[in-house]
Amino acid sequence: MLSGKVLDCYHNSIVGWLLHVLTVSHIVFNIVSVILQRRLTSDFSPPQSLKMHCKTCALVTSSAQLTGRKRGQEIDRSECVIRMNDAPSVGYEQDVGQRTSLRVVAHSSLQRVLRSRQELLNASQDTVFIFWGPSSCMRRDGKGHVYNNLRLLKQLLPRLQIYIISRIKMLKFDELFKKETGIDRKSSNSWLSTGWFTMAIALELCDRISVYGMVSSTHASVPYHYYEPSGPDECSMYLSHERNQQGSHHRFITEKTVFANWARTLDIHFYQPDWKPVAVITSTNSSYAPAPAGS
Repeated sequence: MLSGKVLDCYHNSIVGWLLHVLTVSHIVFNIVSVILQRRLTSDFSPPQSLKMHCKTCALVTSSAQLTGRKRGQEIDRSECVIRMNDAPSVGYEQDVGQRTSLRVVAHSSLQRVLRSRQELLNASQDTVFIFWGPSSCMRRDGKGHVYNNLRLLKQLLPRLQIYIISRIKMLKFDELFKKETGIDRKSSNSWLSTGWFTMAIALELCDRISVYGMVSSTHASVPYHYYEPSGPDECSMYLSHERNQQGSHHRFITEKTVFANWARTLDIHFYQPDWKPVAVITSTNSSYAPAPAGS
């Protein structure tokens, strides 16, 4: 008879291999899903709404504005710490802190999260994950490849707290963007950024939001991600997306204008760089009122 340690080792090896499979091929996933269907009993059926409330939240961006600024302890003192996509904390604790209460992840970042599974998944059993994506990726009829991967991930790691932003909620975020900017997301070929979803979710969950690394209109140029020092330039990334008229793109600068407007009436504060909105911007219709959080 195999000992408990041997069985645990065997189970961990199988889970590790299957998580690796998820990072390699969507086709292989379908085969693995059929094989495991009768052996894994934990289904992926998250509740309709997330029951979470925090008096103080640190919303940590992925910007290299945080590099070398040693805000980590300050960030960790917040009741809840919110991060985005696959942004790591290990190795960057002095600047970005080490706690993660909530992580908002784009459909396009799922594979990167799986590649960093040892830190982001295996060591994050207390972290709540919220995934967002277009309905084509999240459909539940077997054709939504991101939903399928998340369902298998939940079966492999049943303790993970995984939520999905519903199609109805996604439409509400689109409506909010149009209401605040006058821009129709679809007709303008715009993709809302993970930052947009994260800020809107934080407004529903948090009484006070301290945002770290989100720039104002004027700032020093730094790498787009603090964990990719040789990656693209943040300022160039913002401008290229904002000015792009062909294909889908983000509206980073437009979104940050909305965030600044919200900060005039809501308990939102910006650090590293430290700044406050100084004038009312009349091009938006800022009237956001947080609604109950939904998956």
